[in-house]
Amino acid sequence: MGLSYKEAGVDIKKGEEAVNQIKGLVKSTYNENVITDLGAFGGLFNLDLKNYDEPILAAATDGVGTKLKLAFLADKHDTIGIDLVAMSVNDLVTLGAKPLFFLDYLATGSLNVEQFNEVVTGIVQGCKEAGCALLGGETAEMPDFYKKGEYDTAGFCVGIVDKDKVIDGSKIEEGDSLIGISSNGIHSNGFSLVRKLFIKENKHNNHKFLENLLKPTRIYVKPILKIIDKFNIKGIAHITGGGLIENVPRILPEGLTAEIDITSFPTPGIFNKIKKAGKIEQKEMYKTFNMGIGMVLAVNQVDKDKVISKLKALGEKSYEIGRVTEKKEEGLILKG
Repeated sequence: MGLSYKEAGVDIKKGEEAVNQIKGLVKSTYNENVITDLGAFGGLFNLDLKNYDEPILAAATDGVGTKLKLAFLADKHDTIGIDLVAMSVNDLVTLGAKPLFFLDYLATGSLNVEQFNEVVTGIVQGCKEAGCALLGGETAEMPDFYKKGEYDTAGFCVGIVDKDKVIDGSKIEEGDSLIGISSNGIHSNGFSLVRKLFIKENKHNNHKFLENLLKPTRIYVKPILKIIDKFNIKGIAHITGGGLIENVPRILPEGLTAEIDITSFPTPGIFNKIKKAGKIEQKEMYKTFNMGIGMVLAVNQVDKDKVISKLKALGEKSYEIGRVTEKKEEGLILKG
């Protein structure tokens, strides 16, 4: 007998069994618009346009980064799936777009079925939170490419928005209010620094601490879609890599900047722990982490209290964290 693909490290049968195990989970995200079954070469989605005058498709893709390394240490993988969905759908909703469907990619050296099922369980939960279908995905076994027990994953999401309802920040004006919606911790950015501080150097890797770090990224899609349906939201920033300092200016027109009052919102304790452990300068913290704010909305001053009140009714903690000002110097201005 000659060499087989399985002996080379790729077990096709195990891959098929893994997919069969998660079929029910994946189908639980389907709606009437999904018209293919899991296992087809691609996914088909019936685009229902009756509620749109001039529909535009929106797309976003992202991964989870080195947060995966903590998942490997803790052997906990379901929250990673939620993170994966969150990173793309939160980006989409900043445009005013409603997520329609999500695709995932997972690559590993040798497929661990239990680990795979955990990741997909999280992806399914994330898709349900975002109101989109898990339309399909790809699982790749690549022997010798990844360490034993490790994998990488990426996600891709497509959404829809009416052309006249696209949110691009172009109508933001001086004096507009900036409303921050709370994060629940680190989310999925800054983990190379976190790992260097707590895992590599201090070996602070007890299970409880790791699980705290693995809290999944908040998914803001449903509350934000309700807010933009009711109020004139001029711009939305997803606070990911680059923190408040880099992400808020991305939505501002030329000639404008933002003043952020860092005393206007609570900072989760984990950030103070990171700052102290690494003796990190304040500006570096706000350029690396979300510091307690997952999303920032730019709104008219007259609407700010109503928006905050509505967000509270939707179960979201939010704060007026700053305002838009004339740009007299480079970069976002931190006060407080």
